[in-house]
Amino acid sequence: MEGDGSDSPVTIKNIERELICPACKELFTHPLILPCQHSICHKCVKELLLTLDDSFNDVGSDNSNQSSPRLRLPSPSMDKIDRINRPGWKRNSLTPRTTIFPCPGCEHDVDLGERGINGLFRNFTLETIVERYRQAARAATAIMCDLCKPPPQESTKSCMDCSASYCNECFKIYHPWGTVKAQHEYVGPTTNFRPKILMCPEHETERINMYCELCRRPVCHLCKLGGNHSNHRVTTMSSAYKTLKEKLSKDIDYLIGKESQVKSQISELNLLMKETECNGERAKEEAITHFEKLFEILEERKSSVLKAIDSSKKLRLDKFQTQMEEYRGLLENNGLVGYAQEVLKETDQSCFVQTAKQLHLRIQKATESLKSFRPAAQTSFEDYVVNTSKQTELLGELSFFSSGIDVPEINEEQSKVYNNALINWQHPEKDKADSYVLEYRKINRDDEMLSWNEVEVCGTSKIIQDLENSSTYAFRVRAYRGSICSPCSRELILHTPPAPVFSFLFDEKCGYNNEHLLLNLKRDRVESRAGYNLLLAAERIQVGYYTSLDYIIGDTGITKGKHFWAFRVEPYSYLVKVGVASSDKLQEWLRSPRDAVSPRYEQDSGHDSGSEDACFDSSQPFTLVTIGMKKFFIPKSPTSSNDPENRVLPMPTCIGIFLDYDKGKVSFYDMDHMKCLYERQVDCSHTLYPAFALMGSGGIQLEEPITAKYLEYQENM
Repeated sequence: MEGDGSDSPVTIKNIERELICPACKELFTHPLILPCQHSICHKCVKELLLTLDDSFNDVGSDNSNQSSPRLRLPSPSMDKIDRINRPGWKRNSLTPRTTIFPCPGCEHDVDLGERGINGLFRNFTLETIVERYRQAARAATAIMCDLCKPPPQESTKSCMDCSASYCNECFKIYHPWGTVKAQHEYVGPTTNFRPKILMCPEHETERINMYCELCRRPVCHLCKLGGNHSNHRVTTMSSAYKTLKEKLSKDIDYLIGKESQVKSQISELNLLMKETECNGERAKEEAITHFEKLFEILEERKSSVLKAIDSSKKLRLDKFQTQMEEYRGLLENNGLVGYAQEVLKETDQSCFVQTAKQLHLRIQKATESLKSFRPAAQTSFEDYVVNTSKQTELLGELSFFSSGIDVPEINEEQSKVYNNALINWQHPEKDKADSYVLEYRKINRDDEMLSWNEVEVCGTSKIIQDLENSSTYAFRVRAYRGSICSPCSRELILHTPPAPVFSFLFDEKCGYNNEHLLLNLKRDRVESRAGYNLLLAAERIQVGYYTSLDYIIGDTGITKGKHFWAFRVEPYSYLVKVGVASSDKLQEWLRSPRDAVSPRYEQDSGHDSGSEDACFDSSQPFTLVTIGMKKFFIPKSPTSSNDPENRVLPMPTCIGIFLDYDKGKVSFYDMDHMKCLYERQVDCSHTLYPAFALMGSGGIQLEEPITAKYLEYQENM
């Protein structure tokens, strides 16, 4: 690809689209080669990792990572850049360093591994081509000498060993004959300086001299002897160079030989573009026609409905008006009463009787109407409310004809929300769909629907990030084949946790009893073994000793903010207690696991079944609830029923704990429905830790945060 510089400026300028970084959309600057073989600027990789790292920190803290409640840790703002570049990470760092991010070129997740950016190769070949392009684009702009006194002279050559550009005079001064510098390699004026030898990123003092055929990347001899490539098939760099150059040359010759075919296909594409333009306009006109017909129908129905309402309104008002005039006639000196008063003035008996008989009947009728007042018409128009629910639903699903594409269905069992939302769906005709569009939107408490957000997905699952806490979201998906899409799937409603997810693991040091508890290597699962040791402990009951709960806590404490974490209790568990406990209370509980006085029977420990009753009015430095035998036991309280039937609930599949440190409140949730089962005050004057206790057989599995998983790529060279 480097050639001898014979490429014309016109040829170089024609390849600009190949020199644009997919992240920043600008010319590459110090491009790095990702595991998926796409290139990206060095600064762009850093920015991507910092962005993801900040979002991960936001999940583990209340509002920002600069107010993190975690203990024993420096502020993330002080070592952010260093954390990105530093190989490896420790569990007690602020958050696990993010090394997984989607490639901007192919949108597949790439994993940089423990070494991070330091494990990536710099694409010097691409960098050289970009520099040649820059020079062709700014041919009239001279590169000035780096060593001249002001004003600098135009440079005539650049030294690759010194990484500097010189004019003729300065080059002679700094590269005198008879010295080592006189042997330096120099080229024409350039601003792109690359090392003469490519060094291994895994072993920084070793030069690259082999090529791993399995991983398709250059390696050094230490990588082959005892590194990650010890069992891989490798070849010499010269052999790989020759093979790849021959393949690339053949491919280029093939493409050049097919130039006429390419031009013909370009012409065909131009015709297809024009045809697409015409067909698209025709489709728009047809769509407008269909919608105008719908508008006409709606306008007709609207006119008919409004006319019916107006007619009913007029009829009712007329009835009310007539009734009102009749009642006005009952007033003194008005209407019927006034007429009757005039009749009473008649002195001729025959004439009076002739008129008074009918008048008396009218007066009696008016009197009866006063006794039982009844409006002449109804004021409600309930019968005239237009029901558009079905039509609204149909219009909401209005789409293009699916042409046989089945509607995908969201898998509710495999879809969940924790720190992020994971949505899985199934499609009966998976091979016939080119892609999917996942739509989601937030539902406000007053059932107000916001606009849909759309994400295009190639597979049948997607992780949605940056969802608001304590919110309700609706999800739906539709399939695409070409430009045709299927109707939307049935909506899935999920509720986000009430606070950011708090990330921690079980602490294998503080109070951990390895005789009774078994902790896995990842430290996210603990099991209680009811075996021989427990039987020996139980035997002490004969001499006044008691078996106690075995405690284990989280490895990170909380000193401020709102936090939420979740876990699963195994259905076979006999007795498990979960909640929070302060640092001073933990020291009291865990001072000696073999003490004669077990904390199980201390007045304020919370493990005696009556202890909660004795102290529910005061805020305690701990809160633990009991779970066991597939039941969730709500502690007694003065504000709720203490009947056993109301206090014993079925054990949720997944249990969540919400701690509001600033308000001193802890709540226990059913994660499946994000429903609060129990809450109470807790003393937050000291550092609080997630606390767990087990007795007998049992197991606790911490809920794993939802993160993107690394995908393996199969790229053909």
